[in-house]
Order: sequence, then structure tokens, then C-alpha cells
Amino acid sequence: MGDERMEHKAACHCGTVRFRVRLTDEFNTIRRCTCSFCRMRGAVAVTAKLGDIEFVSGEDNLTLYQFNTGTAKHYFCRTCGIYTHHQRRSDPSQFGVNVACLEGVSPFDFAEVPVSDGVLHPSDGGSGGVVGVLKFYPSA
Repeated sequence: MGDERMEHKAACHCGTVRFRVRLTDEFNTIRRCTCSFCRMRGAVAVTAKLGDIEFVSGEDNLTLYQFNTGTAKHYFCRTCGIYTHHQRRSDPSQFGVNVACLEGVSPFDFAEVPVSDGVLHPSDGGSGGVVGVLKFYPSA
């Protein structure tokens, strides 16, 4: 039996980095994080397994950023600077994928986005659980 999950097309802002991805549980894994880096980056991410991203072009144009323990690997397009995905510290067998890079999807499409506690990260003995929900209200 084949993989029935939907394949999403994705790209950075300038289109240099292009990839296809199958999400672990579609948008049911959507979340933001409170760690120092995610807080400043402000991205909304969804989950994919490491083997579920296939680069179509521009993989060699990605640059890597690591901090603190160096476990998480955050990838950005060298040309436009957009964060495309990261290998998670909490589960290195997963990628967090920037929802805004998915074709036809905006982070503002979701009325509520759970916020995970990245300050008290599970790898540091913290709960790492959901600490709140970011709510988007449509403009009138």
C-alpha cells in the first residue's frame, strides 16, 4: 500500500530553494515555540519526518544555523534569508517545516496555533508542553 499523505510543494521567498514534503499529520501538528530563536523568528511550523522532504532545487543554497546545544539545525536560503525548515532538538527524527513556505498556505489561515514551551525545553528537563494558543482574528 502506498503513502496516501498529501505531497505539498514548498519554496523560499526567492524560489531558489524548492522542495516537496509530506507532513506527518497534515496541519494537526501546527505550532509556534517560545525559545529565544523561535520567538525572534516568529515562524509557524508543522511536522515532517526526515525522509519526507525531497529537495527539487537549491538544497546547496541552504545555510545552517545552530545555537545553544547545537542539536537543532535551522536551515535558511542564502539568497533571501527565509527559514525553510529545521531538524528538531526535541525529536531529531523530525523536521519542523515553515508553514509560510508551503504553496497556497499562510500562517494566517489558522484561527488558532498552539504555542510550545521552548524555554523549558524537554531536553533540559522542562515540560516543553503547550503553554498557550496564539489566536488570529480576521480583520473586519
